Amino acid sequence: MPMLHDPSATGRAMAAAIERVVAVAAAHADAVDREGRFPAEAVAALRQEGLLGALVPVALGGSGATMAEIVGQCQRLGRVCASTAMVYAMHHSQLACLVMHALDDPWQRDFARRIATENLLIASITSEVGIGGDMRSSRCAVDVQDGRFTLEKQAPTVSYGDYADVFFVTARTHAEAPPSDQVLVVVPRQDASFESTGGWDALGMRGTSTVGFTFRAEGVAAQIMAVPFADIAAEAMVPASHLMWGGVWTGIAVEALTRARTFLRTAARRQPGQTQPGAHRLMHAAGLLDGMQARLRTLIDQFDATYALGSDRAVADPQETGWPQGMARATVLNMLKHDVSTQCHEVVLEALRICGMAGYRNGTEFSIGRHLRDILSAQLMINNDRIASGTGAMLFAQRAELGTL
Repeated sequence: MPMLHDPSATGRAMAAAIERVVAVAAAHADAVDREGRFPAEAVAALRQEGLLGALVPVALGGSGATMAEIVGQCQRLGRVCASTAMVYAMHHSQLACLVMHALDDPWQRDFARRIATENLLIASITSEVGIGGDMRSSRCAVDVQDGRFTLEKQAPTVSYGDYADVFFVTARTHAEAPPSDQVLVVVPRQDASFESTGGWDALGMRGTSTVGFTFRAEGVAAQIMAVPFADIAAEAMVPASHLMWGGVWTGIAVEALTRARTFLRTAARRQPGQTQPGAHRLMHAAGLLDGMQARLRTLIDQFDATYALGSDRAVADPQETGWPQGMARATVLNMLKHDVSTQCHEVVLEALRICGMAGYRNGTEFSIGRHLRDILSAQLMINNDRIASGTGAMLFAQRAELGTL
């Protein structure tokens, strides 16, 4: 099955590095799922290969990776261990915020160097008790006094927080600020104290170790990114998240469909000359997958043509590259997330229908149970119903024609 990005095409060391990580992740994926534990071995391999700093500029010790390269790596990991792939995607969606919006600040620039050279793992704390899943609202606030800040936050969902080295935390700019007036704060683990609440015994994505946090931090004011979080979210966090998650989810779908095709080929060798009953489902699923990957690839190419990230590539104005702006960008990315999460689920289901009991049973070369359970999370990470309602409202407010070539 075709992949979004062929890492070998770049000729960079990252191509070989990600394959070594894939081998480690594949060896431990079933145990991670069965035991519901953090994919420690795969994340250790990511550190060893220097991939946690992939987005950081080369001048700061990173690899200066493009969005296409990171999404391609997410997809490659998603084929063997969705939990590892999602941890990697979440980490880089946060790192993109720092790389795109904070490298002009001396403290932030030095910390980007630390992320690359020490291969620090970043976790996000954007959820908060009392606001639901609305990333663009905060109840807590930073308190800045004499060049230092304090912060306390009750977060219902923090993925792999117990294993993270750094936390990127949203909060109101001050105690009197409205919920949408937010900043993003970089908190190294040594500047934080926290207690995790609850456990993570989930249907799928069992290795992401998502629990609640009571989080407290203090540090120097320079740890607060100067750019308003509204801009960081719109230009970096949301695009990076949806594109990288799309890589993870299509990776799950690619692997499930590859197993289904292998099943049909095996059956065809046993019954030469006979058309296999699941062949039409293979066509349907492959068409869905091709369509999703085409949408993803177009947006990734537009993003990379517009933003250099950590590289020294020449970039162009969004009007030239086609990368959408403002409300149009929000609707395009929301529709992408909604559709890819839904259609990847359908692809995995079609793969299961093709494989039948061989796919339904665990422990066979055609088993698809883990893939099905993992892909179900895609529609719940920022619930699709909420996305559809909000995006529908944005669409009827826009003046542009819908559905035109």
